[in-house]
Amino acid sequence: MDFSVLMEAMASKSYEKIADICDELMLQVAAQGIIFQEEWPYAIHLLGHLYANDVNSARFLWKSIPSTVKENHPEIVAAWKIGQCVWTRDYAGVYKAIHGFEWSPDVLGLVMAFSENYTRRMFELLLSAYSTISVTDTAQFLGMSEEDATNYVLQHGWSVDPSSGMLTVKRQPIVTHQKLDPSKLQCLTEYVFHLEH
Repeated sequence: MDFSVLMEAMASKSYEKIADICDELMLQVAAQGIIFQEEWPYAIHLLGHLYANDVNSARFLWKSIPSTVKENHPEIVAAWKIGQCVWTRDYAGVYKAIHGFEWSPDVLGLVMAFSENYTRRMFELLLSAYSTISVTDTAQFLGMSEEDATNYVLQHGWSVDPSSGMLTVKRQPIVTHQKLDPSKLQCLTEYVFHLEH
């Protein structure tokens, strides 16, 4: 099996392409009738789906992996542990699963990129869902110590009340750029004209 395209994507840190590349390779192999149980990069494939925030595809991939492969490759099980925590919205558990396993050098870059991506998504979730939140809860969502989480959000303009341990969320201004399309304006004008006459 030729994994050169996958290895190139990993080397160039094009992690957003990993799931699609693996899915395509899997389809090619299946079309040829080849059995690829042991040598398939399941951990990378699972993590690629998680990186793309496609937990359903990761879950279905996990279910399709033969149990003998799962038993012989703890890294695959560790990758799915992250997926389980994402699936159940165990935010702190995601970070525990990431840091609770000794990842191979081939997978480590993807895991760290997923962790950064996940932290950014959790920060955006906090921005949209809260006006105030405790330092403790923020630390759990971001997978950081309370001090690191406080410093992280302060860098993004939030404020902290040291006496209560509460953070005040600073919402980012929503910038919308509306382009005026002359053809749509013309169509609207003709429609209104038609309604009036």
